[in-house]
Amino acid sequence: MKTKVICIASGKGGVGKTSVSINLAVALANKGRKVLLFDADLGLANCQIALGVKAKHNFGHFLAGEKTLKEILVTTQEKVTLIPGASGDRVLASLGTNEAGLIVSSFSELDGIYDYMLIDAAAGLGNSVMMFLEASNQKFIVLNDDPSSTADAYGIVKVMVEDSKKSNKSLEDIYLIPNRVESSERGKHLYAAINDVCTRFLNQPIQYLHSIEEDGQILEATRDYQSVLSFAPTSRGARDFRNLAEIVDDMKDPVVKDSHMNSISGGIQFFVENLISNER
Repeated sequence: MKTKVICIASGKGGVGKTSVSINLAVALANKGRKVLLFDADLGLANCQIALGVKAKHNFGHFLAGEKTLKEILVTTQEKVTLIPGASGDRVLASLGTNEAGLIVSSFSELDGIYDYMLIDAAAGLGNSVMMFLEASNQKFIVLNDDPSSTADAYGIVKVMVEDSKKSNKSLEDIYLIPNRVESSERGKHLYAAINDVCTRFLNQPIQYLHSIEEDGQILEATRDYQSVLSFAPTSRGARDFRNLAEIVDDMKDPVVKDSHMNSISGGIQFFVENLISNER
């Protein structure tokens, strides 16, 4: 069984993307799934801080060849395995052929061990964000119910569409997660509005995943360095993330195309090969 690779992104910062990544990871782990969470915000360490983890080493040490991938993995108290974010700004473009091959090989060793690899990308429309999105089979976009967040969510979809045209790749499996909305109905209304704009102007429909309602317990949990599912298991936030995990877990395995246009099941190896080839 291949590992499902999901990239979680947002058009702007401050919408709760990392909170969604962490709580979804924990909710899936609570269902008995093996989850690998990759803090791909190169330069920050948001995930380990939010989960109360002190990692001695991070992705930067792996890229520099100082540690193996398995040596930097950290298992949190909530049974999520974390790849800590890099503290430097070294990117995949600076890697030589031998180093690139090592990265593919190292990540491939994890394929099938985990049910999911969730990638918490940096906020915004930076090159690294788009690189991670393009390499992933499924793309989750987090947004709030305000004009600037809506515009930025549309912007990230627009950039994905433009990039897919340049590379002649089909663009599928884009899902929207309205976060901190006043109600599930409001979240669905927000999705419908954005989907209408994306369909009309980009000819690219997007899909609704699930809404996360406003709940102060989520923020309190973050301040206590844990997920809302552990901090307040009966809260609205915990309920919404459990429902989100159920939906994600019921989703069909994504089908992707290899370089010879054969249908294959996506996994970590495919993701990393795609990541490196896109960056080059």
